[in-house]
Amino acid sequence: MYFIFKNRKYFSCFLGIIIVFTSINLAFAEPSLDIKGKSAILMDFNTGEILYENNSNEKLPPASITKIMVLLIAMESIEKGVIKLTDEVVVTSNAAGMGGSQVYLEEGEIQTVESLLKAICLRSANDASVALAEHISGSEEIFAKKMNERATQLGMKNTNFKNVSGLPSEDHYTTAYDIALMSRELLKHPKIHEWLTLWMAEMKVGKNKDVVQGLVNTNRLVKEYEGANGVKTGFTNEAGFCLSGSAKRGNLQLISVIMGCETSKLRFEETKRMLDYGFATYDSVTIGKKGDVVGKILLEKGKKNEVNVIFEKDVFVLLPKGSQSNLGREYILPKSLIAPIEKNSKLGELVITLDGKIVDRINLVSSETVESANFADMFKVMFNNLIHK
Repeated sequence: MYFIFKNRKYFSCFLGIIIVFTSINLAFAEPSLDIKGKSAILMDFNTGEILYENNSNEKLPPASITKIMVLLIAMESIEKGVIKLTDEVVVTSNAAGMGGSQVYLEEGEIQTVESLLKAICLRSANDASVALAEHISGSEEIFAKKMNERATQLGMKNTNFKNVSGLPSEDHYTTAYDIALMSRELLKHPKIHEWLTLWMAEMKVGKNKDVVQGLVNTNRLVKEYEGANGVKTGFTNEAGFCLSGSAKRGNLQLISVIMGCETSKLRFEETKRMLDYGFATYDSVTIGKKGDVVGKILLEKGKKNEVNVIFEKDVFVLLPKGSQSNLGREYILPKSLIAPIEKNSKLGELVITLDGKIVDRINLVSSETVESANFADMFKVMFNNLIHK
């Protein structure tokens, strides 16, 4: 595809070039929070900016926070049509024999994928996690390989999963930073919020479904903290008390992770302190949403004479509260292009600046495919031009 003709055909479109906000330093100041855990991090959900960290890349046992990856792969499998929420899962002896936190599934009983997801999100059930993993991949071992593959794709460089439950195992580890990455990815799936934010529920278990298990969310944030929408707790004697938390207020959504706390109470207190700091200090500004039209480009030799230019993804800027700053937006696009143009092909970019410094570059792409015009198409255009003169 040709999209460069000559330099003279390029121009910069400035739409709302300067927006005045309060002053910002591009390098976010490291707060003195003194979080009491072996490792901690606070991340902005929209941009991935790190707002606070302490030993965030230290490899540590994650306990049941491991199940965030189980939930992520399950949601992606549902969206791809590999499994359905209504699928009936036959519980194996391996799944039923899991110790630790569980809902006491029986070998041979049948549960739906949805009920297993609910048990994982609320009770952090090891038996439900293994049953779901076996349903998706055939065995826990194969599913664990899938977990590690997905971790690599997400850039989780200091993670290795050996099982789906988080029960102690040699070489089973991750980091606060890597947990934030997979938490952020999981939270992109709207359906999972139905279970992550649910405080209490019931689940019938056993071959005859004659036992009712009361499920109470192990994540107290969903009841005690404004805007909380996830994510997952974890505890073993080896790992200590861990928590990946998330909360959203307005446009600002934050992810906090803490590992290796001495008590359960402490992990919630320290998580709240990190989230409180984030909401008190920052604002998230929406520049545009994926698919928003930002302009048009003229097309030569195409079946259409123009194509819409849209944002490739949602665009946000994180700004500290109470400071003066200049936020600039420069749309760099060609004046015209030659067809054909493929849908979602890059046509230009939006350069976002803060106080004159570049903070992000966002691809601007084609909203549709436009094929090259054939002889009949060109003749029709010429004829229309003649009769309308």
